[in-house]
Amino acid sequence: MKTVDPQDVKTAEVHALLLGAIAPRPIAFASTTDREGNVNLSPFSFFNVFSAKPPILVFSPARRVRDNTSKHTLENVLETREVVINIANYGIVEQMSLASTEYDRGINEFIKSGLTPEASVLVQPPRVKEAPVAFECKVNDVISLGPEGGAGNLVICEVLLIHVNEKILDEAGKIDPYKLDAVARMGGDYYLRANGDCIFELPKPIRNKGIGIDQLPGFIRNSSILTGNNLARLGNSEVVPSEAEVEAFKQDPLVSYTFSKYKNDSTRLSKQLEYLGKKLLEDNQVEKAWKVLLLSGKV
Repeated sequence: MKTVDPQDVKTAEVHALLLGAIAPRPIAFASTTDREGNVNLSPFSFFNVFSAKPPILVFSPARRVRDNTSKHTLENVLETREVVINIANYGIVEQMSLASTEYDRGINEFIKSGLTPEASVLVQPPRVKEAPVAFECKVNDVISLGPEGGAGNLVICEVLLIHVNEKILDEAGKIDPYKLDAVARMGGDYYLRANGDCIFELPKPIRNKGIGIDQLPGFIRNSSILTGNNLARLGNSEVVPSEAEVEAFKQDPLVSYTFSKYKNDSTRLSKQLEYLGKKLLEDNQVEKAWKVLLLSGKV
């Protein structure tokens, strides 16, 4: 492991390590106005949601590393205490990136990026019409984290109104991640498209408490085939199948075939059952996986 003391290297190196490692990061596509009503639009990947009641979003326009100047977005929120945080998706990611260009003060990034300003209801800054979600916010506080280049400024925003494009909702009225087609920031020039195989489901820990990895049988816990993720899925179980249930599962067609094929090679039989158990876990068939893996320990 390479160990880096932030005090011993240049800020640019620390910045690169932080952004490369702490990823992916959601992006606040922030629209603001100054006192005269001039519009600014810029993306920030130091961003997240911090509360639901009250609904609070926080993003951080950092002071520029190269010359320690502040960004127009920061100057605007300090002046007007209002912002619209738009959510950019893959359909507008390059326009969003173009809006990050450091144009002179007074230049409207909506025009430069070809995006459409849509009048907000409760705040002065317009929202991005093409954005799938937009949050009209008042700025509750701005907390400076330091005076030097690279220092962040936490803009604490209270959501006043939420606009959601109905096309990204599922039948239950919730946001469908595939329809949202979100993008996130990585290090350097890299982004992440949150769609396709990048999206996966992971059951939350059960309310009644799973048994934990430490309570798994030793032959399962010490398997060279199962991963930590596989073991954690088993550890999230509240109960383990009974001896009778495990024995009865030998009649499952695939299990029966595996026993028949490797009946003269117990070592390979055990390994094949472990591979089958791993596949079942990755298909979220946890109970069947338990039975197969417990059978492997009997071989």
